[in-house]
Amino acid sequence: MEKKNISYHEKKYIDNNIRLRNILAELPPYVQDFCRGRQTTLSMQTQIAYCYDLKIFFQFLTTANPTLKNLALRDISLDVMENLRPTDIEEFQNYLKVYESQNTGEAMTNGEIGISRKISALRSLFDYLYKHEMVKNNPTRIVDVPKVHEKAIIQLDPDEIAMILDSMEEFSDNLTPHQKGYYLKTKTRDIAIITLFLGTGLRVSECVGLDISDVNFKNSGLRVIRKGGNEKIVYFGEEVEIALLNYLEERENMETKPGHENALFLSLQGTRLSVRATEKMVKKYTQPIITNKKITPHKLRSTYGTALYEETGDIYLVADVLGHKSVSTTQKHYAKLKDSRRRAAASAVRLREKESD
Repeated sequence: MEKKNISYHEKKYIDNNIRLRNILAELPPYVQDFCRGRQTTLSMQTQIAYCYDLKIFFQFLTTANPTLKNLALRDISLDVMENLRPTDIEEFQNYLKVYESQNTGEAMTNGEIGISRKISALRSLFDYLYKHEMVKNNPTRIVDVPKVHEKAIIQLDPDEIAMILDSMEEFSDNLTPHQKGYYLKTKTRDIAIITLFLGTGLRVSECVGLDISDVNFKNSGLRVIRKGGNEKIVYFGEEVEIALLNYLEERENMETKPGHENALFLSLQGTRLSVRATEKMVKKYTQPIITNKKITPHKLRSTYGTALYEETGDIYLVADVLGHKSVSTTQKHYAKLKDSRRRAAASAVRLREKESD
């Protein structure tokens, strides 16, 4: 029987299902039931993150409690959960700051957001166990979740964008012959990708998932698979069109590995460019130019989102273009007034009318 060629998104769906299944297999049956019950309301990526966060908690139990040291995670009973106290949850919070990965042995760290997310996952599990009368106590509801301090949005201003794109055109000046050869082979591709981020606000996963057939120059649109599997057309302007056309001209002569023939952006090995490789590429070009900011594909997406909001003032349009499920997410990140506008607000309202002469 001839083997069916599957798309990038189909393969990703299969891989994520296998990954989720493998994580669940390590966890106790009552956790498996809890996680399966959330499959209809959460995206696959969120399910994986949830289960992984819970796995870290059970790994903590085997590390902190000598009587559980040699116990497999899936064998941790409900009696153990029943006997946990608020102090155990507080110890887990402290553990999350720095702990050793059981897979790689590397030191893992969590900031406010990471700790808050993992405690939230644990709370949801205990809420489920308590609601279904599997435990009589819920120690997670007694312990405060760490407060997450809001971080300033990191984005590029127009001058910084111009500096990065200009430098990409001339990046070969101080390179070794080997580095220059690599740069020349990837220059047009990399300019197309960064221009795409800045001109459409795509997520990095959406960018690497693009196929050649997803690009339609007749309507200046990209067929994008958003988070959750929804299909959307994202439109692009002239600068993005030029960058894509320049790259596609080179793309026609590139050799591809089996299964990667339709991928839009290729590595030098002829395979679909990965998320990790794209992140490293963005860092390579931006770090020497923007030394006071850590620029990632997501920061390029934020730059586009902020520019679009400042240009249109339409938060609903920004939410739609960026693929946010809720406009509250967009408001949180992009509906920020500039300092100059806040200062103007100080004199916009008069408390008392001036007396006429």
